[in-house]
Amino acid sequence: MTKHTIPTSQRDVDAFDFEEPSEDFFKAQESTHIDAPRCALIVLVSDHSVRSGKDTDRLIAELLSEDNFKVDGVVEVSKSKAEIRKAIETGVAGGVDLVLTVGGTGVGPRDLTPEATRDMLDKNVPGIAQAIRSSGLACGAVDACTSRGICGVSGSTVIVNLADSRSAIRDGMATLTPLVHHLIDELRRASMDV
Repeated sequence: MTKHTIPTSQRDVDAFDFEEPSEDFFKAQESTHIDAPRCALIVLVSDHSVRSGKDTDRLIAELLSEDNFKVDGVVEVSKSKAEIRKAIETGVAGGVDLVLTVGGTGVGPRDLTPEATRDMLDKNVPGIAQAIRSSGLACGAVDACTSRGICGVSGSTVIVNLADSRSAIRDGMATLTPLVHHLIDELRRASMDV
C-alpha cells in the first residue's frame, strides 16, 4: 500500500507550485515550429513524357531545395483524374507542407489536374495561381500564362499546379515559393492556436 501525504504547511504547498512558462518560452516554441523544415511532394502528370524533359524531377527538386524545402518524393502519374487525386491525397495524408503538380493544366480533353486538385481543396487561394500566370506572361512562358492551374489548401498542405514547360517551371517556382512559405507559416501558426 502506498502512503500519500497531504501537504500540511505552506512550505509543502510551495514545493508543488510551478510557475507559468514565460512569454519568451512560448515565442521560442512557436519559432521552432514555424521554422521547422518544409517538406514537398512533386507530382509529374503526363501520358507520355513531361515536356520539360527527363530531368524535370531533378530540376524541381533543386529549385525547391534552394528555397528550403526537403523533397519527400516524386510521383509520376498519367493524366487520369483518379491517379492525380490519389497522388495528391498521398502528400496530404503524409503531412507534407507542399504538393506541387506539374502538367495537365492545359485545355486538352485529358488535362484534368485542376479538376482533381479542386476536389481536394478545403480552401482555394486564387492569388497564387494568378501571380504565376501573370509572371508567366511577363517572362514569355505562354503555357504558364494560359494554364488553368489552381492553388489552395487541403488540411495543412498547400497544393499548387504548374504548367510543364521548363520556363513555366522556373518562373513559377520563383513566383510561388515566397507565397507558399507565407501560407505554410499561417497554417503552422493556426495549428498552434488549436
